Amino acid sequence: MLVLVAPGQGAQTPGFLTPWLELPGAADRVAGWSDAIGLDLAHYGTKADADEIRDTAVAQPLLVAAGLLAAAELTARTGPGAFGATAGHSVGEITAAAYAGVLSDGDALSFVRTRGLAMAEAAAITATGMAAVLGGDPDVVVAHLEKLGLTPANVNGAGQIVAAGTVEQIAALEAEKPEGSMKVVALKVAGAFHTHHMAPAVAGLEEAAKALSPADPALTYVSNKDGQVVTTGADVVARLVGQVANPVRWDLCMETFASLGVTGIVELSPGGTLTGLAKRALKGVPGVALKTPDDLDKAAALVAEHAV
Repeated sequence: MLVLVAPGQGAQTPGFLTPWLELPGAADRVAGWSDAIGLDLAHYGTKADADEIRDTAVAQPLLVAAGLLAAAELTARTGPGAFGATAGHSVGEITAAAYAGVLSDGDALSFVRTRGLAMAEAAAITATGMAAVLGGDPDVVVAHLEKLGLTPANVNGAGQIVAAGTVEQIAALEAEKPEGSMKVVALKVAGAFHTHHMAPAVAGLEEAAKALSPADPALTYVSNKDGQVVTTGADVVARLVGQVANPVRWDLCMETFASLGVTGIVELSPGGTLTGLAKRALKGVPGVALKTPDDLDKAAALVAEHAV
């Protein structure tokens, strides 16, 4: 069984959308999305610098748009039904929900626009950030984070836990990394996502969710909340709303992939992070990261080899 995954915030880099917009019809599609949500996605994906696309209100719609574009191009090469399961990391869950047929592309982009704005507003209340702790015993790392007042916001597996909290708490972590860990790496995000700092964003998302008409997933949809398979569209949306203020358990998602019998993973644009984690946690499972359109043929070849 093949799994299609979508990356979260921090995966974006300046200009990463440029080669995708050169594909037939892609620029027009992105222009339509931009008009619909009031954000120039093409500009931010091609010309904006790292600081501009670090803005939560920009980064989140940009990532979902890129993922939807890459998914459509991949499907054009493989046909529908190539993947047996899907999941996304943090904001990537919205991309996965659209791929699974829970949300239309338009609803996914409208919802993520609201999400990005709401989370940016919540992040502006207190100066916060996130940092990845690489290596070390998970229990020891979590205990150290809690001692510093930090939240293990992303438990990613493969020896990676992302801490979130105030900038002072992050600085303390950088000065005193957990025993046994290799290093602490600050992330390109502008807030302590998936913590209590994001609680103010939940109400706005609950209101936005009322305008959605979710369908039940057309394929296996794995949730960040607990790595469980979600079978109704209403439950998917409820989890998307609550997840902004709760930890991401990507480690449990990968455990579920293994239990489902995963034989290959493709990561949508801007790929690399999740296939990197899978390489360490799901040893022997081949993966392809869609970084540019040049990777589409490799992904299609993986599908042809492993699709059931």
